[in-house]
Amino acid sequence: MILEILKTVLYGIVEGITEWLPISSTGHIILLNDFIPLNISETFYDLFEIVIQLGAIMAVIVLFFHKLNPFSPKKDQKQKKDTWSLWFKVVVAVLPSAIIGLLLDERLDNFLRSVTILGTSLNTVMVAAALILYGVAFILMERRSKGKTFRIQSTNEISYKTALLIGAFQVLSIIPGTSRSGATILGAILLGVSRSAGAEFSFFLAIPTMVGASGLKLVKFLTESALGGTEILLLAVGCLVSFLTSLLVIKSLMEYVRKHSFAAFGVYRIILGAVVLLYFLLK
Repeated sequence: MILEILKTVLYGIVEGITEWLPISSTGHIILLNDFIPLNISETFYDLFEIVIQLGAIMAVIVLFFHKLNPFSPKKDQKQKKDTWSLWFKVVVAVLPSAIIGLLLDERLDNFLRSVTILGTSLNTVMVAAALILYGVAFILMERRSKGKTFRIQSTNEISYKTALLIGAFQVLSIIPGTSRSGATILGAILLGVSRSAGAEFSFFLAIPTMVGASGLKLVKFLTESALGGTEILLLAVGCLVSFLTSLLVIKSLMEYVRKHSFAAFGVYRIILGAVVLLYFLLK
């Protein structure tokens, strides 16, 4: 039991780091699960890897609580109005992935897991390919943006049209290995949003997206099974660790993007994608 808790702590750390960096939490979790698998049922594992994201989401709410709170007594009427407007833009942005995700997500996941290529699941191949492809995209995007001034410098300046388009980019994250934050940040920058504003909006967009995904997965699990004491403990530990890790990562990322580009993440994605592909093909 203690060993499983220690493993869960590691999973929470990996989730808290990779959920917010544009490097794909899926690719990292695949490798982690292969090297250090949890001794739990496959059904519960499918729930676990989604629900621990709630801890990461809580970190966003805590760090940006004032900015996201339209009822704050410290805000004047204009600031409260801007906060409501920001939330409406987030709702608009989440619509494309909510609609497409409900229609295709589970079907695509089952298909990718059922097909094999050279003894490796198509899901793993897609993860590796997406890591490399979007790694190249980040490098090319940063070269294109070098020296340019972004027309949108804050989340309040994002229009409803831009929010919807950013949400359309989030749909790409239905492909394993894409990275939800990677797709939305890349899309935001291509649409003229600054790195810091794009990252911030991506964080806010994650709140309804991931809460919805976790809620649906939890409801589905509970209609078919029941959570035992051990499973509840593992979920609690995973959520707590991902929450604490996310607090540090989000702060660090916001400081980083104010001074640096995302090119380094692109290089990292390409290397990780090659490692994932070679490891599972040669396994």
